[in-house]
Amino acid sequence: MAPTARNLLETTTGKLAPDPRANRFVPLVARGAVSGDTLAALALEQRWVIAADRRAFEYLAHRADDTPPVAAYFSALAEGEAVAARKLEAFAAACGVGESRSVAHEPLPGCQAYPAYVAWLALNGSPAETVLAVHANFSAWGGYCATIAGALRRHHGFTDQACAFFDFFAEPDPGLEHRATAAVQAGLDGGHLNEDLVHRYGRLLQAYEAMFWDSLWELEHPRGGQDD
Repeated sequence: MAPTARNLLETTTGKLAPDPRANRFVPLVARGAVSGDTLAALALEQRWVIAADRRAFEYLAHRADDTPPVAAYFSALAEGEAVAARKLEAFAAACGVGESRSVAHEPLPGCQAYPAYVAWLALNGSPAETVLAVHANFSAWGGYCATIAGALRRHHGFTDQACAFFDFFAEPDPGLEHRATAAVQAGLDGGHLNEDLVHRYGRLLQAYEAMFWDSLWELEHPRGGQDD
């Protein structure tokens, strides 16, 4: 029996789920062991990521204009990035990020590998396969954001406004789930879904996201030391 869009989304997310032990940075945040400087770096790196991803999703929507459900999914993602960018500023301010610090910040290559690959997908990837790969990656990202939001309140006394960026991604979006299902169904109906490509895209997205978190972890362990 051919898979339904919903089943394919669920099985792909399961297959591409990262090892929960692989992320070393989020557990540091969870126990309050991350410095203010590293939190500021997280805010600054996310500024670059969000801006790049928004443009990539807009371009994917443009490329998929002959498949409206796929285009609608990427348009929704682009709109979400615009909302996230506004919410991010409160987090940056809570971390003490001012204009001079923002200008002086040099982006970390490991943190920017993920948006660079999303941009590659926007230019070269199949939009239908990219829907599945991106959506699977969001599952883990949402969990990380929920953990960080709780830790910022618990250990740093951040306000709801300062945590709103992470809360935004931590909350499931039923509308986005619906759009993802419709987009995958359109891909199935058009015979445009290659599961091997989906897993290739998804595997690389997960690897580059791991680099993002590892790069931040290394700010707390500049000589490669181990956790206490």
